[in-house]
Amino acid sequence: MRRIGEVFGIFLDAYWRFLAQDGWAIASYIGLSALTSMFPFLIFVTALAGFFGTDNLAEEAARLIFAVWPKEVAGPIAGEAQRVLTAPRGGLLTIGAALALYFASGAIEAARVGLNRAYGSVETRPWWLLRLESIAFVVVAAFGLLALAFLVVLGPLIWSTTLRYLPQLAPLGFLVTFIRLGAAVVLMAITLFLAHILLPRGRRRLIDLAPGVALTFTACIAFGEGFGAYLSEFARNYVSTYAGLASVMIALVFLYFMAGIFIYGGELNAAIMRAREKGGASEGRSPEPPSLRGA
Repeated sequence: MRRIGEVFGIFLDAYWRFLAQDGWAIASYIGLSALTSMFPFLIFVTALAGFFGTDNLAEEAARLIFAVWPKEVAGPIAGEAQRVLTAPRGGLLTIGAALALYFASGAIEAARVGLNRAYGSVETRPWWLLRLESIAFVVVAAFGLLALAFLVVLGPLIWSTTLRYLPQLAPLGFLVTFIRLGAAVVLMAITLFLAHILLPRGRRRLIDLAPGVALTFTACIAFGEGFGAYLSEFARNYVSTYAGLASVMIALVFLYFMAGIFIYGGELNAAIMRAREKGGASEGRSPEPPSLRGA
């Protein structure tokens, strides 16, 4: 029972710190930044795919992004994204693509603010270096997303070729869909870890980041399922309240709560590290080096 009480105390400590540090306000900032950065990011992905002569990969990349969203949320936004992806544009090295890259990095900066607050870190790096780092993060994400999309596109081709020689495997066709969803889930997990490692100031061990990442991962999936079930019954409430803006508001509410879960994951990691340091001090052990705490 004592152990359960300690675990509950850590979760409660993380929650009170989340409230004290304006967690919901930061979540609103991240959610809005993510929504406004999404289309510039897709524009840059499209320009990048066009530069390599593989325009259809951009559409597959967009499907991967929305694969982990509830269909009630993703449907209207995905339709708008499809229009963005199919609009005629110039090549990669255009002013529009460069501006899209810059504005897409806004969501990264918002997430950095949230994680720095969660870990109690004070940012001392120059703003231009942080912005360049965020732009590099977007570029790497775009390349990684296109590479993953290429593998997903290649999957059905490999599967159809396999069935020519092994037709008895036809009942296992559901595996292609499972792999597509699994790729999106893996992409989400890797992105969460990279965000906690690279964005906030300071260095932390993977073992210190794992609890918050695991909580964020599972809670986001659970919330997505619950929010999707809610919308399937009450989506008309949004339509009657926001009319033509209903789809945007639904996406914004969804991203708002997802961002709140994301910040709380960082707060949970920080609470666990504080509890570990407090326990080490009470037992006479030396605390961890400051480089691992990120303060």
